[in-house]
Amino acid sequence: MQIPGLNPTAPFGPRPLSATALRAQRDVTLCAGKAAHKWRMFRHVCEARAELRLSDRSLTVLNALLSFHPDTVLTLGSDDLVVFPSNRELSVRAHGIPASTLRRHIAALVDAGLILRRDSPNGKRYVRRAPGGGIEQAFGFDLSPLVASAEELAGRAARTIEERRAVDALREQISLARRDIAKMLSFGVEQHVDAGLPALHREYRELLDSRPRAARRETLEPLAAALVELSKRILHILETQIEDAPPRDATGETECPASEGSYGAGEPRQAEPKGDAALPVPVRLVAERCPDFVDYAREGLRTARDVTDTAAIVRPLLGVSPSAWEETCAAMGPGPASVTLALILQRGSAIRNPGGYLRTLARRASAGQFSVWPMLMALGATQRQNSEAARTPPTPSFPDEGA
Repeated sequence: MQIPGLNPTAPFGPRPLSATALRAQRDVTLCAGKAAHKWRMFRHVCEARAELRLSDRSLTVLNALLSFHPDTVLTLGSDDLVVFPSNRELSVRAHGIPASTLRRHIAALVDAGLILRRDSPNGKRYVRRAPGGGIEQAFGFDLSPLVASAEELAGRAARTIEERRAVDALREQISLARRDIAKMLSFGVEQHVDAGLPALHREYRELLDSRPRAARRETLEPLAAALVELSKRILHILETQIEDAPPRDATGETECPASEGSYGAGEPRQAEPKGDAALPVPVRLVAERCPDFVDYAREGLRTARDVTDTAAIVRPLLGVSPSAWEETCAAMGPGPASVTLALILQRGSAIRNPGGYLRTLARRASAGQFSVWPMLMALGATQRQNSEAARTPPTPSFPDEGA
């Protein structure tokens, strides 16, 4: 004789009863009569999946389970919230997920408190019909916890959406500040502004090096605020320098020579490499591997001349002396030297003394022992590891600074 109201909670076999299952059972009992739109709930679960620690395949299984219920609106207390598909049918609707994988993702949904197991005495899924055709007892997966937690899921989804919007806004702010800072520093170099530009550039690079790997609001907010503050400082310096700058004649030259600044403003401008120097790698590859270098380009990197012109701007910002740069260009050629400088810039604070590092590489180049390709490949490997959120630091493949 069937005991009225018996609804099994303990799972079949060796699986233990969990506290999550007990809480879900309690919530289901307390919320009798509550109704919710199943696909709206599913959308909320999708939005909050990171907080629920669910994978995309777990969502695929949940979608398949919901599809076995014929109604769009699910009501707690009704006798048909238990779906009982066979593994084969569930696998088909879950896009061919194998049985072993199904079990793992069903367990994840149970652990997240979204479904309950209503296992039969032998663990099989089936339904027992009443004489009138209605459902007397069903064994399978109970969707009631999903309905019971509908408001909580909606709140989680709303918080996730708000977090994503905030992160997107912070990323935009960081991108705008980076663009402004790089362009203003480039302008300062071209105009021989004597205002400690290398120190400002080091501060900027240190901020970029502190970028968090995981983009969250609490980690992006201080970075965005610091970059905006630095951008405002540099803008104020440039505005002041422009106001105090001597007038220019019709040829565009100042009436009096520029004073020597901390970045070598008094050095002859012909010390910088110009011309369409041949590059050892395609310009497109330089732009892909060195996006920070592109920030300083006047009109992007499209030609070899763009690379060498941008190197002329970046060189003083990195604190590389004209003599070290001339030595590097003489040993490597202007094109390879410019690509090497772009790679050093992209490495950030990993290269502590860019000028001394360039002199070391110049000596290797003079001995026929240097190529930019290993540095380029090493940087590409590091960037791939970072994009995959690798937790272990990559093995440095650049030549050692002290070598």
